[in-house]
Amino acid sequence: MAWRSSSSTNAGLIANLSKNGLIQSSRVKEAMLKVDRAHYAPRNPYDDHPQPIGHRATISAPHMHANACESLLEYLHPGARVLDIGSGSGYLTAVLANLVGPQGKVVGIDHIEPLVQLAEGNMAKSDEGKRMLAEGQVRFVKGDGRKGWKEDAPYDVIHVGAAAAEHHKDLEEQLKAPGRMFVPVEEDWAQHIYVVDKNEKGEVVKKKLYGVQYVPLTDAPAG
Repeated sequence: MAWRSSSSTNAGLIANLSKNGLIQSSRVKEAMLKVDRAHYAPRNPYDDHPQPIGHRATISAPHMHANACESLLEYLHPGARVLDIGSGSGYLTAVLANLVGPQGKVVGIDHIEPLVQLAEGNMAKSDEGKRMLAEGQVRFVKGDGRKGWKEDAPYDVIHVGAAAAEHHKDLEEQLKAPGRMFVPVEEDWAQHIYVVDKNEKGEVVKKKLYGVQYVPLTDAPAG
């Protein structure tokens, strides 16, 4: 019922996502209410649709952000460390930061420098976003997300916001034990969301969820 969740306000959008069962937990609802999507989406920010943000990138539909948070929620405890790959506009990075709290840390990584700058600028539109950046609760970096970000590893949670061509071992290695990754993977000419769990013994289990359509996790476009 994603198509019924659009609204003219941020509060209305979140209320509709909750009413339609796309947001199921109070923690995710509260975290998304704290981040005004208008600071991150260029047009019609409260529509439940993906939108282009330039550089062949998009901001995903709000219901996908909600589902990612719900899928990862068990590991998004206060103080958790998170890697957001393909951070784009910075919207989900900010939501994840609200979920892990001031003692947590979220690193947003993108391979396109203007998008790194865009995300920082978007977060700085709110006083809370400015605080998160100033205190290091959120950090945006430029890099190849397929290789993760070793500097702040290991992570309780890894979210991948673009479709990977394979299950990248570097990302699995940067997960804590226990830890969880949410990643769209392209296979057999289609894309599917996988939840990848690493248990206390370091054993990895992959669970295939549902079909999606994301931009690919690739090299930065030339030019």
